[in-house]
Amino acid sequence: MAKRKRAIPQYGTVVLNGIEYYRTRVEDSDGNRVALYAKTPEKLYDKELEALEQIDSTTFRRRSPTVAEYCEKWLLMQSVHVRATTLTDYTSKVRRHIIGGLGDKRMADVSLDDIQLALVPVSKKSASVYKSVVILCKSIFRAAKESHVIDEDPTIYLDAKGGVPQEERQALTDEQVERLLDTIRDLPPYVFVMIGLYAGLRREEILALQWDSVYLDAEAPYLTVRRAWHTEHNRPVILTELKTKAAQRNIPLPVCLVECLKDAKKKSTSDYVIANRDGDPLSYTQFKRLWQYIVTRTAKPRMARKLVDGKYVKYMLYPKLGEKARNNGHVVYSLDFEVTPHQLRHTYITNLIHSSVDPKTVQYLAGHESSKITMDIYAKVKYNRPDDLVKAMGCAFDLWDAV
Repeated sequence: MAKRKRAIPQYGTVVLNGIEYYRTRVEDSDGNRVALYAKTPEKLYDKELEALEQIDSTTFRRRSPTVAEYCEKWLLMQSVHVRATTLTDYTSKVRRHIIGGLGDKRMADVSLDDIQLALVPVSKKSASVYKSVVILCKSIFRAAKESHVIDEDPTIYLDAKGGVPQEERQALTDEQVERLLDTIRDLPPYVFVMIGLYAGLRREEILALQWDSVYLDAEAPYLTVRRAWHTEHNRPVILTELKTKAAQRNIPLPVCLVECLKDAKKKSTSDYVIANRDGDPLSYTQFKRLWQYIVTRTAKPRMARKLVDGKYVKYMLYPKLGEKARNNGHVVYSLDFEVTPHQLRHTYITNLIHSSVDPKTVQYLAGHESSKITMDIYAKVKYNRPDDLVKAMGCAFDLWDAV
């Protein structure tokens, strides 16, 4: 079968320096007419196609929005189907870590190298933050490709592994729990700490807890988790939409927590179990101030300030266990270990496991949506006691010998 010849357009000719050339004109991406020359129609045709391809590519890149423009559009699209708290988290990370490093670039011009360079500062943060930023980056560029904003997705080979590995969370020992409670017994964070230790609620669940969800007079006292605390611009927002469906749960209360909550309720003038002086839920700043009662009683080196000649000067403070604070005789450094709000919850879950509560019940009480989260914690806690392992193995081998 004969090869079909391509149709070559009819070009005009022009003589330059005594030599005849074929000539045509194309319009570039700026709208300017550009002349092209060649000695044969075939060569001019090839030259024209190449020029048009380059012009189309340039025009496409110029039409392509900046990373900042597209990211803001993407965030707006997400607002339709994600929770307000999730959108706030997305917005913070996208603006700080993606727009911050790539915002002025055109989406079509961004390469994998550009993205990896933008992620260098993020790599100094926790592994979980690094992973979430990478996932957001992949989601944004994948959406741009699906919408034909870009031809190729530069994040295909982007690895989510990176960041600073977090230290494994350690539960408080019984002795540490006792010392912590003795230290803050008559102080504002006491009720918060008791709920964390003996009901295992997340910080946002404790700060949103209202008395209508605490059933102290029931035959078996319990509380219901049905609200979540969140802040926007330091102002508290109480949501009825929880982190997951599994977060809504009923928690039985041990006697020590029942007594604590009964005493707190007698003194309360608020609908909230943890409230500020006006009876409102705490702002983020107010919560930090609440937790400061624990921090200031911890014998840990830290930066402090003192007034010198009318100006505050920073200096390092090296507290010693048992000493009184220099500027406040009511504060005694009573704790030689650090405590975080989440550590209270982790201690609760750990104690459930050490009490031989089955994994499915632990999962329910902890409000874990995924059994994998529970089992990962369960495995680390349950099999982190060599003496328990020896007993278990001994029983197993005794059973095999019997067989």
